[in-house]
Amino acid sequence: MTREAVSATGSVKRVDPRITRSKTAALTAVREILFAEGWAAVTHAAVAARSGVGRSTLYRHWPDVVDLLRDAIAGEMARTHSEPKGRLREDLLAELNTIRRQLHDPANLRLIRVIIERADISPSFAALKQGLYREGSRTTAEIIESGVRRGELPADTDVAFAVDQLLGPLFFRRLLVSAAFDAAYVDRVVNGYLARAS
Repeated sequence: MTREAVSATGSVKRVDPRITRSKTAALTAVREILFAEGWAAVTHAAVAARSGVGRSTLYRHWPDVVDLLRDAIAGEMARTHSEPKGRLREDLLAELNTIRRQLHDPANLRLIRVIIERADISPSFAALKQGLYREGSRTTAEIIESGVRRGELPADTDVAFAVDQLLGPLFFRRLLVSAAFDAAYVDRVVNGYLARAS
């Protein structure tokens, strides 16, 4: 049995649940291999062996290992964004705490470090880093933009710079300092930004 999905053009597209199950199994396997053995162990053969998904299917959906890595983390990011409610401080806290949890997930953290490390020497990883940055910061930027529209932030707010001020401390502390941080730290970051922005 198939289920229906509406495409970007508005047409109805039938989605085979077997494809969905195969993709989910493959991406779960990527995260498990990454956590247990590191990124170099993520190959089509290893993912096929762990997930039970055929290699030909993997190559059809993900021709390159970078594609597997991208979807493994992008899917996690897309699932775990917060849902803004229209209250600036509360929305920022919810989204930054979501990112805090992502940064404390061992598999996510390892993958992010791999992407950053290899981005300087691989165009594929550089493109992957840019794409993940856009997806990872999207909701934070939307919250800032909504705050500007509601008059909670100045009309001339630089959205990109605001995102840097909010997310920068989290990534610096976790990736460069290798220190854990809790919700109280996120609270301080948000309060500090709002105090400076007002």
